[in-house]
Amino acid sequence: MLSWLGFEHRVALRFLREGRMQSLLIIVGVAAGVAVVAYISALVSGLQANTLEKTLGAQPHVTLSPPDEVVAAAATPASGAQLLQVQPRAQRPRSVANWQALLPLLDAAPGVAAVSPMVAGAGLAQRGEATKSIALVGVEIERYARIVNLNSKLVAGTLRLGPGEGILGRDLAGDLGVRVGDRVNLVTGTGAGAVSDAVRITALVDLGVRELNRRTVLVPLRAAQSLVGLPGGATNIDLALDDVWQAPGLAKSLAQRWPYKVESWQDTNAPLVSALNAQSISTGLIRAVVMVVVVLGIASVLVVSVVQKRREIGILRAMGTTRGQVLRIFLLQGAVVGALGSALGVGLAVGLIWAFTHFVKGSDGLPLFIITLHPKMALQIAAIATVCGVVAAVAPARRAAALDPAQAIRL
Repeated sequence: MLSWLGFEHRVALRFLREGRMQSLLIIVGVAAGVAVVAYISALVSGLQANTLEKTLGAQPHVTLSPPDEVVAAAATPASGAQLLQVQPRAQRPRSVANWQALLPLLDAAPGVAAVSPMVAGAGLAQRGEATKSIALVGVEIERYARIVNLNSKLVAGTLRLGPGEGILGRDLAGDLGVRVGDRVNLVTGTGAGAVSDAVRITALVDLGVRELNRRTVLVPLRAAQSLVGLPGGATNIDLALDDVWQAPGLAKSLAQRWPYKVESWQDTNAPLVSALNAQSISTGLIRAVVMVVVVLGIASVLVVSVVQKRREIGILRAMGTTRGQVLRIFLLQGAVVGALGSALGVGLAVGLIWAFTHFVKGSDGLPLFIITLHPKMALQIAAIATVCGVVAAVAPARRAAALDPAQAIRL
């Protein structure tokens, strides 16, 4: 049955078969370690992907806006008196300079998936006796829908923004007691400078964040320009990227190229980035510790095997087996244990992932988030575990190869 295998392979497999129980135990131990690493890796990857999807689903990856207005320091008086305090300037809505000419340049930039101009401001939404503060957002709906994937967030109505039309967050509509087809009065400014406009609701959206759902009102870009008092302007230009992790590099490049304030989603979500980095570091530490345990387990079993097989090793050496062949016999044992344990561990991890997806549910009866073990990740983990098996066998293999045949046979 084993005749087609080389000499070292046959002896390595025979040694493993003779110590069936200890071989089985270490293979199960390796499988448990691989399963833990694979499952935690898939779990953390799914959690991070779900967190990013919820966080970035309602915001751009990169934002261009006018630089902040600052107060220039006053000259020091001739008397030598010092100005201890300078009152900061109140920030007012300002337009991105030459934003119309900027759009085609950003559209053509490598890695940019979508570009959308925006006018953002604060105001009030009124319906009968109900009045709510709002975040007014003026957009070109076709462009903006590509930034935040509005189609997936539609709750009711049709994603359309014509003159005199608006889209409300779901919770804001509930607070005002309105639905699709009703009219809402929007007011910006105060006193004699107040501006108002009535819009008919064409759609309700769920942006994934309750605060956004309670404040957001989308209107056509020109309507927002009139309400905010910024004719022909755009307060922000939002960008969506093919790879969200390229946002800092692109933001830095744009800031060096043009005199705008450029922020990536990492800049505006620093606590989230810190949490994701902490998760990744923790996962890496867990992987390292588990792999160390796997290496020690395989090494300990093979050390015991060397002690148990001293007489057999001595006989093989007396029959002409070289030190190199003995070394390869035990290295192959480590590789076989690592490979079998890896295959069993990946299968166990797939079962754990299936159990998590089907039995761990949220309050809505749906899975908390979807996790999958990608084949590439599974192959990487299995390969690392197999290499660890070979590394773990190095010390026992060298010890076996160094045995003196005469002394080993006499013992």
